[in-house]
Amino acid sequence: MTKRERVIAAIQQKDIDGIPSGFSLHFPEDKKRGEASVKAHLDFFRDTDTDICKIMNENLIPVFGTIHTPDDYNRLIPRMTMEDGFMKDQMALTKEILAGCDKDVFTMGTLHGICASGIHPIEQAGINYFAARQMQVDFLRWDEEKMLSAMQRITDVLCDLARSYIEAGLDSVYYASLGGEECFFTDEEFARWIKPFEIQVMKAIKDAGGYCFLHICKDGLNMERYRDYAPYADVVNWGVFEVPYDLEKGRELFGGKTLMGGLPNRHGVLVDGSDAGIEAEVRKVISDFGRKGLILGADCTLATEQDLNKVRLAARTARSC
Repeated sequence: MTKRERVIAAIQQKDIDGIPSGFSLHFPEDKKRGEASVKAHLDFFRDTDTDICKIMNENLIPVFGTIHTPDDYNRLIPRMTMEDGFMKDQMALTKEILAGCDKDVFTMGTLHGICASGIHPIEQAGINYFAARQMQVDFLRWDEEKMLSAMQRITDVLCDLARSYIEAGLDSVYYASLGGEECFFTDEEFARWIKPFEIQVMKAIKDAGGYCFLHICKDGLNMERYRDYAPYADVVNWGVFEVPYDLEKGRELFGGKTLMGGLPNRHGVLVDGSDAGIEAEVRKVISDFGRKGLILGADCTLATEQDLNKVRLAARTARSC
């Protein structure tokens, strides 16, 4: 099997010749954009030998002005299109990386979800992450109508990006969801303010003909908020060790969908394990879960300084199982 064939067979839960894998990390600041980013991606794919080539997205929704109120947010978040500079930059990067990838790999573009994309303009105005998250919650409680109007415009361009990824030749989109943490939204607020937008984007991925990888980010999650997402996802990934919520529980929650994960991203064998320890842990994950419906991965992005030899060994061990 080629790497692409192996991943698709895992998604479809067919017989495979080995377990595929996918890992990613945020590159250093000087390698996040332009030709340096293209080279960093291709070097990472070569050095790790994973089955999935995931293209990162550092071209975030920019700051459009100072935001103090929901009215500011609604007024300063314009209608965006794929002709905006940050979107053109992301697609140029995607096409260059895709042109340089081995042709037998499974390719994936990163899409930051509505919650993360919604705070990027606030963060880039100099507000720290946690304060920006709280502002988003407070603003929605303050003036739901104005906030949802702006969030719809953000969602529309995320759908455009999803379609553009697939039209460019990518196999899939990695949709990174925030908002499931219990410390910000209530269950009812999440269902009203976040879930409809997320399902709109996930449907756009599927309607464009791509595979949808749902990544549920952060810890302290109420995983039940995502039960209804299963019809729109082909593969689901979350912080098995962060939440914690094990793979077996996830298999039930998501109706038997293929899962990606099994290893922690910032501790454990990928950080300080020996070669023998990495091989043993990978084999244990696969033995415990079973070979059907599994793609080996980590809870989230690996550390920027990750030893890529350890990732390569994990990938090759999985493929031998």
